[in-house]
Amino acid sequence: MENRNFFALCLLAGLVFLGAMLPVSVSKFRAYDRTVIVKGLSEREVKADKVIWPLAFNVVGNDLNGVYEQIDRNTALIKDFLVSGGIPESEITVSMPAISDKYAQEYGNNDRTYRYFCKNVVTVCTEKVDSVLALMPRQSELLKKGIIGSGNTWENQVEFKFEGLNAIKPEMIEDATRNAREAADKFAKDSGSKVGKIKTASQGTFTISDRDSNTPYIKKVRVVSSVTYYLKN
Repeated sequence: MENRNFFALCLLAGLVFLGAMLPVSVSKFRAYDRTVIVKGLSEREVKADKVIWPLAFNVVGNDLNGVYEQIDRNTALIKDFLVSGGIPESEITVSMPAISDKYAQEYGNNDRTYRYFCKNVVTVCTEKVDSVLALMPRQSELLKKGIIGSGNTWENQVEFKFEGLNAIKPEMIEDATRNAREAADKFAKDSGSKVGKIKTASQGTFTISDRDSNTPYIKKVRVVSSVTYYLKN
């Protein structure tokens, strides 16, 4: 009988203790579960480190051999122009000429000034961005030599690229994380809390875009990190 009473008293004491601790445990759990999600931004302006510059030109004529000779002449003049401007010949490629015979076309009439129309492209692919920028305003020199360009069409756009992203990634991620922490600290201060440990973190995708339409050789690199912090009292 005494053993049963002792067991009952122990059980009762345990239940009382558990009941007393339960609110504290729930309170701690809720406090631990309080979080804030913040985003950190990092942006940088960088100069393009690679450029692809297509120089397209047209040749017309009625004698096919003469057209080919003019293509070779124009190609040589363009290559000389580029090499003299500091572009290595190994970074210059010449496409196959595209020639159309107006008389061979089934549509339209044959009353045309020139029978043959040719388009050819000399392309520069180089890391010498400054050299290209210096040569671009001098394209009129080619016009004076009789080289008729086809203009900066959608298929002959100059492309400025930035390929040095891996070198600046770590610092930009660090900046974005620091920026996120500052936002979390501000939120915690305003809400009377303190920032705890990181619960989750995700790095956004790096984007590279032109800073503006007038200077495509200046790029804006951007990344946004999302971080979830625990809050504590």
